[in-house]
Amino acid sequence: MRSLRALVIYLVTVFIGGSLLAPWLWRLAQLAGYPALAQAPFHRFVDRSFLILALAGLWPLLRVLGATTGREMGLISPWGQGRRLAGGLGLGFGSLALLAALVLGGHERVWLHPLPAGKIAGSVLGAAGTAALVAGLEEILFRGGVFGGLRRILPWPTALGISSAIYALVHFLERAELAGPVHWNSGLVLLPQMLAGFMDWHRLVPGFFNLTLAGVLLGLAYQRTGNLYFSIGLHAGWIFWLKIYAAFTVAATPAVDWFWGTGKMIDGWLAFLVLLAVLGGLTLWPLETGRVPPAES
Repeated sequence: MRSLRALVIYLVTVFIGGSLLAPWLWRLAQLAGYPALAQAPFHRFVDRSFLILALAGLWPLLRVLGATTGREMGLISPWGQGRRLAGGLGLGFGSLALLAALVLGGHERVWLHPLPAGKIAGSVLGAAGTAALVAGLEEILFRGGVFGGLRRILPWPTALGISSAIYALVHFLERAELAGPVHWNSGLVLLPQMLAGFMDWHRLVPGFFNLTLAGVLLGLAYQRTGNLYFSIGLHAGWIFWLKIYAAFTVAATPAVDWFWGTGKMIDGWLAFLVLLAVLGGLTLWPLETGRVPPAES
């Protein structure tokens, strides 16, 4: 139970501690006087505070969860892992490319045009860079750390479900705007607004379920391969399309968001069906089964 307690403490520290840290980061930005930073909306500082504390607490959390080496977190030598990385990337890229094609073909969203070549190139390069960085960091944290640690004390399907729900929770936070000046408790005031999606049934279903299913897919890939390379590729392919979709498409009028999804892309029932198809394909994919540490008694 020590691992579960450490995980709860970690999550509380990230969300509550991040909410308390955000006003101080905001004040530092005002003192620095850099316009692009000082004029950023307050919710950006809350998001960054969550990230700072998540990264700062990652190593202590991993040690408590029993993942003290790179191999225990699914990070082995990249030599010979190119096929797994490419396979995951192809599956992630192809699945959301299919989703985008279905939505655009249904005329529920349309391409933005014309766009300057410089903006297109910048957006594509930015999407690729974000995909590589975020996929690597999140797979180390959620799959290598949280899932890998939990399956040491729980049956792996249970650990997969819990870690996937935590992954969905973190990604289900809503953007919220602060009304009025920034005070020491402004982050705590904003936090319930960021969690408001859990009070809205139409956003919770299927949005939260889709994110949980995505976490299951990423964790299952790790479980079957024994390392993170396929999962990183799958995650990167998804993130690339999420960024491209948000940057280059706009909703048509009227749009049936509950089925087709919004600009977030994976918050509609069509995305749920696509992810289910990916789950079916992943269970049939001839991946080598990795070694799984036994659950502690």
